[in-house]
Amino acid sequence: MTTASSGGPCPRDFPPWDRVYAFFRRWHDHGLTREFHDRLRGQVRETLGRDAAATAGVIDSQSVKADAVVGADSRGFDDGKLVNGRKRHFVVDTLGLLLGVMVTAADTGDRTAAHVLLVQVADVHHRLELVWADGGYTGSLVEHCLAAFDLVLAIVKRSDDMRGFVVLPKQWIVERFFAHLMRTRRLVRDFERRTTSAEAMVYWSMTLLMTRRLARPGPGRG
Repeated sequence: MTTASSGGPCPRDFPPWDRVYAFFRRWHDHGLTREFHDRLRGQVRETLGRDAAATAGVIDSQSVKADAVVGADSRGFDDGKLVNGRKRHFVVDTLGLLLGVMVTAADTGDRTAAHVLLVQVADVHHRLELVWADGGYTGSLVEHCLAAFDLVLAIVKRSDDMRGFVVLPKQWIVERFFAHLMRTRRLVRDFERRTTSAEAMVYWSMTLLMTRRLARPGPGRG
C-alpha cells in the first residue's frame, strides 16, 4: 500500500484506493487491527518461550516530520529534536513488540502523553508491572503510575560522566523498535490526516514483522 488513506495510488494488484481505504477504516474502527496484532504478539512471545502476556516494558517517543496533508491541529514543533510534525509515543515489551501507541503533535511533552498512554496500556495489559523510561519521564508521573494502577515506572538515568549519544540500559530495545519502523516506507514520515490512522499504520508495520517471524522462526528472532 502506498498512500491509500490520503487518496494516493495503490499497487497495481490492489483494488482502487478508496476501496482499500474503506477496508482499512472498517478494520480500525471496529478494533480488528489491534485485535489481530495483539493475537500475533501473543503467538510470537509463546514461540520464543515467553508467556503471552507481558509483565515488563519500555516507554519512549519518536518525533517524525509530517506531510503536507497533516493539519495544524495535530502537528507541532519539537524543540529538542528540531522536527516539525508529529510525535509517536510507544510502550513495547522486553522483546521490542508493541504494547501501545499514541500519536500527538510533536510539541506534546513525553510526560503529558505518558499520563494517557500508560493508562490505556495498563487497562489492556493487566499483568504489566514494570515499565522502564528515560529521564524525560521523571517527576509526578512515577508516583501517579504507582498510585493509580500499581505500575512501577523505573527511570534509567544517564550518569554524570556520560558524553555524547549513549544507549541507556533497556532503551536499546525501543531503539531497535524505532529502527524497524524506519524500514517501513509509510512510517519514515507521517502521511496520515488522522492521528488514529497514523497509529493504525504502526500496528500494521508490526503485524508484518510478526507474521514474518512466525513464518520463519529461528534463534535470535524477537
